[in-house]
Amino acid sequence: MNRPLRRVVLVDDHAIFRAGLKAGLDATVEVAGEAGTVEQAVGLIRALDPDVVLLDVHLPDGGGQAVIPAVHAERPGVRFLALSVSDAAEDVVAVIRAGARGYVTKSISPEELLDAIHRIADGDAVFSPWLAGFVLDAFGGGGAAGDGVATTGPAADPELDQLTAREQDVLLLIARGYLYKEIGVRLHISVKTVESHVSNVLRKLQLSNRAELTRWAAQRRMI
Repeated sequence: MNRPLRRVVLVDDHAIFRAGLKAGLDATVEVAGEAGTVEQAVGLIRALDPDVVLLDVHLPDGGGQAVIPAVHAERPGVRFLALSVSDAAEDVVAVIRAGARGYVTKSISPEELLDAIHRIADGDAVFSPWLAGFVLDAFGGGGAAGDGVATTGPAADPELDQLTAREQDVLLLIARGYLYKEIGVRLHISVKTVESHVSNVLRKLQLSNRAELTRWAAQRRMI
């Protein structure tokens, strides 16, 4: 499969990690710049306007989530993928609330990271499977009332009312980057059943593909 070239900025305060990360990328990803602090990252992203920013959650001068709102107004097309050693719920939710399109841990393989970069650039949302539950709980209506996390319930949108409860489950998981096999395991259904639900969701919402579905969910602040 031929992939387009993606320009990325690496934001991590460990130069050795950045070097190792670059070594694992292929010719479809160009590292346009690197930063080790929030201040450096904001200026660099504004100047370079990359496709994707790989963003560490913990930086010396603040959380990685501080980078996103600082550049969003000037560079709304830049997409952020959090890449961290942390799998704490508060870190995941904080950076997604700030506007990141995905969150993966540093145990990810080079092949999986490459795939995540391209999917984020294409508009998908990508999460390590064991982290997606945090996001589903916080942004899919499972967060505690008053915790400041945006939630969306099915009754608020007549288009969602067309979907069965299981179709809504599949919709949320697809929009957040799960593969069909992973959805099947999580919902205890077969891959063929997942495919059937996805087909029904796309038909009912009059969408053509996964990317359109993800954008549809993002417009409703579901991801």
